[in-house]
Amino acid sequence: MNTHRLLSFVAFAVFSTTSAWQAIAQSLKSPQTILFGAAYYEEYAPTDRLDEDVRMMKASGITVVRIAESTWGTLEPKPGVFDFSHVDRVLAAMDQAGIKVIVGTPTYAIPTWLAREHPEVLVVTPKGPAEYGRRQNMDITNPAFREAAQQVIIALVDHVKDHPSVIGYQVDNETKAYDTSGPNVQAAFVTWMRQRYPDLAAMNQEFGLDYWSNRVNDWADFPSVNGSINASVSSAFAEFQRGLVTEYLAWQAGLVRGHARKDQFVTHNFDLEWRGYSYGIQPEVDQFAAARALNIAGIDIYHPTQDHLTGTEIAFGGDLARSMRGGQNYLVIETEAQGFPEWTPYPGQLRLQAFSHLASGANMVEYWHWGSTANAIETYWRGLLSQDFKPNPTYDEAGSIGKDLARLGPQLVNMRKHNRIAIYVSNQALTGFNSFRFGWTSTITYNDVVRPFYDALYRMNAEVDFVDPSTTDLSGYKLILVPALYAASDAEIERLNAFARAGGHLLYTFKSGFSDEHVRVRSTTQPGLIAEAAGAHYNQFTIPDAVGLEDDPYHVGAADNTARWWMELLTPTTAITVARYHHPVWGKYAAVVRNNYGKGEVTYVGFMPSDALTEKIVEECVKRAGLWGEQQALHFPTIMRSGVLSDGHPVHYLLNYSAAPAQITYALPRGKNLLSGEAVPQNSPVALPAWGVAVIEEGVP
Repeated sequence: MNTHRLLSFVAFAVFSTTSAWQAIAQSLKSPQTILFGAAYYEEYAPTDRLDEDVRMMKASGITVVRIAESTWGTLEPKPGVFDFSHVDRVLAAMDQAGIKVIVGTPTYAIPTWLAREHPEVLVVTPKGPAEYGRRQNMDITNPAFREAAQQVIIALVDHVKDHPSVIGYQVDNETKAYDTSGPNVQAAFVTWMRQRYPDLAAMNQEFGLDYWSNRVNDWADFPSVNGSINASVSSAFAEFQRGLVTEYLAWQAGLVRGHARKDQFVTHNFDLEWRGYSYGIQPEVDQFAAARALNIAGIDIYHPTQDHLTGTEIAFGGDLARSMRGGQNYLVIETEAQGFPEWTPYPGQLRLQAFSHLASGANMVEYWHWGSTANAIETYWRGLLSQDFKPNPTYDEAGSIGKDLARLGPQLVNMRKHNRIAIYVSNQALTGFNSFRFGWTSTITYNDVVRPFYDALYRMNAEVDFVDPSTTDLSGYKLILVPALYAASDAEIERLNAFARAGGHLLYTFKSGFSDEHVRVRSTTQPGLIAEAAGAHYNQFTIPDAVGLEDDPYHVGAADNTARWWMELLTPTTAITVARYHHPVWGKYAAVVRNNYGKGEVTYVGFMPSDALTEKIVEECVKRAGLWGEQQALHFPTIMRSGVLSDGHPVHYLLNYSAAPAQITYALPRGKNLLSGEAVPQNSPVALPAWGVAVIEEGVP
């Protein structure tokens, strides 16, 4: 792909409005029930067992499968020679069984012939060219790759689009830019920079390129960014790479939509930052931007289980997926059944996990995958069935979920949420923060700051949305938490401050407002444009060493009354001091301040608290925002997540993330436990077994 074509695609993806996609989404039929399924690869089976698989799927209540996204080399064994026999067999069998199918475009794992004929499709990273073998080893901007991808996408969609079982398409798979940074991408980046900064001298000034003689005196001299020591340039390149992903997914969605039936949807399975399981905001994708090209967002969520199952990752991923498209329901395209050996679920956990996804607004729960593979890297990432393909306790438990969803799916589908708390996240802030962290030797990243604040809200059953710099209307919220907004434009900060002036409650943390959107440190009194709203300022900071808060104001005990990682030495102006550091030198400085600002209130936390202290600080903000209610009478490991069903009745999912049985008092209006059929009067006890779940619909006798 030449530079100008690449840039035109990026410009389209970044700057086009969402109205066209919204119109398409509105024209689609809404799901009539919760979909329950698994990824299915008949191509991998050791024997011809399609009929037996379908029989077992029907027995377990499976209503949807995803196919084809992993098998380009099987679908197109030679260039332009297509073999859809596996696809046809599966579609025919699923149609006969009444099971719906989502077809994946097979572009995330390239065939051997493409790598041989066009070795230039292999991605060039700062470490050099990739070798063939692993998946996602291609340059998504490469013209030869795009041409081959377009050919297989069109051929596949044209082949399956009229099949009655096909309800939608997944474009690509957990897409990233794969650190593509070869000469073609570097050239495109320079062109992108020239369009954004036509004044070269101004760009040098804005990015601080006089440092270490990094100044660019002619655009032809612009060096590869792979060796850059300038966080402003590196941040801009990371933004550019995220734009490549946005463009690529929009390109694929456009191809599919141009050939699919009008009633078929387009989705993608976004994933989270990976730490051996799904953890935090994805650094390599602007998911809010990329989701605009879809009809519905999809998400892949994997998490610890057994004694380490908390539901936090399920809730985090679900809240993020729902927020990508302004509160729209979403699809869980991949989650674990058995998964890694350490994830083999205890009895009851698979049910708990499935209903936890629904509690966040999922309209589909789909496992990766149906049958475990016998070869290659994912041999020990097991599906619903192990390698013997026989029933097992996890498969049996899935059957109980399938039976419940067959009965309750039409009632539970399309649940809506109206949360009054949001967490503000930013890829730009993430990149800037991670460039410096808490010093050269620090391993703490942006997500390490975001997650404790999210986790605190989760434990107290305060439900949240996510918002990002593209979210222009914040008026629906009463409380917004803004963790580590290290890099942000003036307009971005002003929008947040205006939220508080209009009557909202705002919680800023340390390292917010420190630099502008180009990661250029503001030379004003810190925290820059936040200083007036926070009613405090600082010009020194340090790494805490045996520092706590004076007099343990949040009553968490000595072990948890601690500052970690970072501390800013705050001096209040108009704010009151909520907490002061306990230290022989730093004790004269404020640690937490609160300021009346316009009609609202701003809390500023100048240090990273322990998890227990974070929860107490957040709890105080929730209460001051007037959002402490009946759900907060419960606390982890008893989780309550709520919404409104299509019939207008509120619904409450009660989830026991514990190996011990729990009995709670249901304090909300009279309802009915949809799983057991029992009436639940107000202020009555509800018993939850170990790893148990109840779903209570209000207003039902």
